[in-house]
Amino acid sequence: MKRSRKFWDRIAARYAARPLKDVGAYEAMLAATAARLSPRDRVLELGCGTGGAAIRLAPEVAAWIATDFSPEMIRISRAKPGAETVDFRVADAHSACAAGPFDVICAFNLLHLVDDLPGLLDQIHEALRPGGLLIAKTWCFAEVKPGIRALFRILRLFRLFPPVQMLRTTELEAALAKAGFQIIDQQVFGRYAQNPYMISRRADQG
Repeated sequence: MKRSRKFWDRIAARYAARPLKDVGAYEAMLAATAARLSPRDRVLELGCGTGGAAIRLAPEVAAWIATDFSPEMIRISRAKPGAETVDFRVADAHSACAAGPFDVICAFNLLHLVDDLPGLLDQIHEALRPGGLLIAKTWCFAEVKPGIRALFRILRLFRLFPPVQMLRTTELEAALAKAGFQIIDQQVFGRYAQNPYMISRRADQG
């Protein structure tokens, strides 16, 4: 984890400065997320990066806690216009869940980066109120073309790409179900079917 934190601290400024590749897809994702939020909601965002989604969506809810384990990412987030509407915190995904319960937990392009996906999904389940939502957009890199995966491995050797889980969509769906979630919506925003957006509800028994 320490090495991963150093990677994200090192690239934080470049990450913040890079333009969105598909503005339409990003806006559609934000709109789909906003449609699931209530003014009474207490929301946790895991892996918030430089805070763009948090700042846009926080006015829709009662409280938005945005976390990232990279101090540099959080420093950049706090300096942005509109950051005063968000409670930005330096925290890894596992410890951030301890601040629950939450009505909604968001994880945009995060789940493929964690070392222990089943463990984190269990913690997210416990941190949500009954019927609460997990809203996640996740890269399923096992479904990316072999040549692109080979390029990722080369980039990783030069510390230009982070360690990732080689997930398939079916594996992600199975992990969510095992953790006690029911997928209630699944979409793809943009050109990449390997980067599905899923809304899952905490499914309690009885």
